[in-house]
Amino acid sequence: MKDGVATGLGGRGLPWKRPGSGTRGRLVDYAFMAVFVLLVVIAAVSSDFFFSQTNLTNIARQMVTNGLISLGMLVVILTGGIDLSVGAVVALAGIMASGVQADLPLGLAVVVALAVGSTAGAVNGFLVARFSLAPFIVTLATLSAFRGLVFVYSDTPITPADPSSRSLLGGGFIGPVPVPVVFMVVCYVLVWLFVGRTTPGRAIVAIGGNAEAVRLAGVPVRRHVVLAYVLSGFLSALAGILLVSRLGIAQPNVGVGYELDAIAACVIGGAILGGGGGSVIGTLGGVLTLGLIDNLLNLFNVQSYYQQILKGAIIVVAVLARRITKADGLA
Repeated sequence: MKDGVATGLGGRGLPWKRPGSGTRGRLVDYAFMAVFVLLVVIAAVSSDFFFSQTNLTNIARQMVTNGLISLGMLVVILTGGIDLSVGAVVALAGIMASGVQADLPLGLAVVVALAVGSTAGAVNGFLVARFSLAPFIVTLATLSAFRGLVFVYSDTPITPADPSSRSLLGGGFIGPVPVPVVFMVVCYVLVWLFVGRTTPGRAIVAIGGNAEAVRLAGVPVRRHVVLAYVLSGFLSALAGILLVSRLGIAQPNVGVGYELDAIAACVIGGAILGGGGGSVIGTLGGVLTLGLIDNLLNLFNVQSYYQQILKGAIIVVAVLARRITKADGLA
């Protein structure tokens, strides 16, 4: 980027300025880092169990679902969109992966579930890109539709037919590291490379900054918007498969409210709702922060209703902070 012009898309400069790169943006980032450190200190002082291997493993395994969903949500937010259907896609892919195991091998069942999630994302992207519909409205509608498909497929819990599903995926370990955590880390590395090192990834980021400028530069905006939603659907489906594998049962009502956690992680990590800002590393930091908060509240036996109130407040505070950051970046 030079003089407010992003470069790197086939050698063509795109005139948009990245928000959040000023002094205020750095101060907001430092503030969230300080909060994270403070939470770790509070946890260490208040509970002897916090730094035990069992608890740290539980934190790592439990944050995988939100980690993968948030990663997909980030890619969509970078385009200036939002995906409210991620929780329903988690449930749909999870129950599909469990149900088709009765007729297909585990590997093929996983492929089918990932294809279903990717297709759901493609539907979202097509409606948003082709008809210029508001992402909020589109994904709110598909949230209801996908949730309905879950109950059409099965309105009762399904236990995976293949017992190796749990031992190989959700319950497996590579050394001391849970297999789902390995999947999540690999996905973060791949998306980090995609966003920062590939032409399609840079185009997705540029679309959120100034879609019209990207279009005038000859980049197919619609195709890249669809790609962003497909990635969100794929990662949500992977999250659903790993969640079902870890729990050992597919619940048709799972995933309710997951979109709020994903949005919160993204904005804590620096994503600008409306597009033009956000990073993979920052989103991972947001996921870690929310996972730590959840663990602390559970250690203190705080009821889930109060946890929902706190998460709502976190989203509001984070969005307000990033709004100040955006104003500074556009000044």
